Amino acid sequence: MTLAEDMASIPLPTPATPLRIGTRASPLALAQAHMAAVALKKAHALDPAALEIVPMTATGDKIQDRALAEVGGKALWTRELDAALDAGDIDIAVHSLKDVETLRDARFVLGAMLERADPRDRLVAREGIDAGAIADLPHGARLGTSSPRRAAQVRRLRPDLVTTLLRGNVQTRLAKLAAGEVDATLLAAAGLDRLGMHDIGSVQAADLLLPAASQGAIGIECRADDAATFGLLKAVDHGPTHHAVAAERALLAALGGDCRSPVAAHAAWRDDGSLRLDAEIYSDDGAEHVAGHAIIAGEGDAEALAHRLLGDAPDAVRRLFAV
Repeated sequence: MTLAEDMASIPLPTPATPLRIGTRASPLALAQAHMAAVALKKAHALDPAALEIVPMTATGDKIQDRALAEVGGKALWTRELDAALDAGDIDIAVHSLKDVETLRDARFVLGAMLERADPRDRLVAREGIDAGAIADLPHGARLGTSSPRRAAQVRRLRPDLVTTLLRGNVQTRLAKLAAGEVDATLLAAAGLDRLGMHDIGSVQAADLLLPAASQGAIGIECRADDAATFGLLKAVDHGPTHHAVAAERALLAALGGDCRSPVAAHAAWRDDGSLRLDAEIYSDDGAEHVAGHAIIAGEGDAEALAHRLLGDAPDAVRRLFAV
């Protein structure tokens, strides 16, 4: 029996004290924590008083002037939550899975993923620029992003565009855009929707800008030795999302990339019930890239796709991954 099966077989208690839900303090992170709380409340008929949201400021939210890869990578989003979870100050941690390291500490277990939202990007242009797609941006326009994936994809589509670092939460990035620091930016559609910003920007087709692995997915972690909380989380786990995102994260792990590695991956369920994983890896400037897909029918299929991509990649791409 697996650890998950063993833990899931334990009877589910109603928390005697409030279940403390750890989250980053940004508006989007708080919105996602509230979504997790609502799901748990419905699944277990909990009184609202049985849940407590505990916000904290992540290191990644404090550092706004440098790329993540220069100051610690994705761990900057999880460090404070990990410490609080390990110390028992919170019972669960809610994450945007896109911002969570692929290889996690064995002290923690991903107990649930909520149903995935729109995984695509939206292009948002400043006032005065009418652009529904990358192709519509003026020659030489400045596009702000902190994502190596987005930067490489934009440079591949439009080598004339200038990509520049743009950090901060959604509101901060939109404020910088409005101030004219950049002419356009790309933001996750899921995040905008969760903030009620349904009319902001234009959705970009996934076959043009393949999303980041885990984009649109919310993950909920607990301590690996906390069987009772793990059981509570399993009741709100969305299986199709979990299987799809697990395939994307397995591909990332096999690629051996880090925050500097431009990679896109998206797994989607098809009408015939099969799971198709599409992936692309790029050079820094987007001039070279390799794309491929695989049907994920069992363990090892995502890893096999990663190895195939690396085997086909030119040196300018392969050197960005740990091969």
